[in-house]
Amino acid sequence: MLATGASMTKMSRAPSSAPSGHLLPQGEKGRPGLPSLGRAPHNRSMSLLRIPALAFERFVAHDSWAIASHIALSVLMSLFPFLIVVTALGGVFGTQQAADEATALLLEAWPREIAVPIAREVRSVLTAVRGDVLTFGAILALYFSSSGVEALRIGLNRAYEAYEWRAWWHTRLESILYVVGGAVFMLAFAFLVVLGPLILRWLIGFAPALAPLAILLGFLRVVGATVLIVLALIVAHRLLPARAPHIEALWPGILVTLAFWLVGGLGFGWYLDSFAGAYVTTYAGLATAMIALVFLYWLAAIFLYGAELNAAIAIARAPKAEPGEAIASL
Repeated sequence: MLATGASMTKMSRAPSSAPSGHLLPQGEKGRPGLPSLGRAPHNRSMSLLRIPALAFERFVAHDSWAIASHIALSVLMSLFPFLIVVTALGGVFGTQQAADEATALLLEAWPREIAVPIAREVRSVLTAVRGDVLTFGAILALYFSSSGVEALRIGLNRAYEAYEWRAWWHTRLESILYVVGGAVFMLAFAFLVVLGPLILRWLIGFAPALAPLAILLGFLRVVGATVLIVLALIVAHRLLPARAPHIEALWPGILVTLAFWLVGGLGFGWYLDSFAGAYVTTYAGLATAMIALVFLYWLAAIFLYGAELNAAIAIARAPKAEPGEAIASL
């Protein structure tokens, strides 16, 4: 699996002399094995039903199933280092409760059957973490946690047909900055979540009629987790690819990703509730890790399909243009 990920990284890069945002050529002029896909007939626009089918064709042609497995493994491997960084920063800034809340928010949108075992393992790891982890161990944690960002970059570059013209150390440093920025943002957001109940209790002390608002706290937690997910999707689609699409062109793929994630999460949760024993009997003590890996695999596949859907919509809007030129309009 790791070897596959390395080969994908190598394939996604072009010579450093290529200009910024250079498009990936199509067909025989482009990368071997990636044929030109999605050119619509000149005399009519692509049908609405054809767009999702074209997105899936591009998904398969760009080896997205394999890239999804690379993303899933990288995210699972980077999850614990990222939470260690979050907890260490919380200890430095004296906001340990916010760090714990950030961990809970990160797993808020996961099915309970997956989130509970992962949260238990996370808790057992983080209880031993101190502020002095921001030393050499933090450097390693930052590097490994940035691997998940790099895996997402590979998939998005293929979906939007862009060469990765930047040097490997440039993209790796950029990914590390995203990890640090994400950790700080999650701490700040979680601090507000922790502060919210305190403010509400203070207000209720002055105005008891506001007491019914306390039932909204659970709803606001879900809204907060949703906002974090949407912001993460926007940042990923907008900033990770070598050629950044316009933000207004990203919403179809983002909305489809959110909808499929919601349906897929409910379905996977039901499946685990009914057939979780199959994983236990097959993987024994590794069942929790395998369940999380399969769940992340489907999340990654849906994420990549959302990017391919954005590209397919761009092709449908310019039926007379070559696919690469149409995607350049994103």
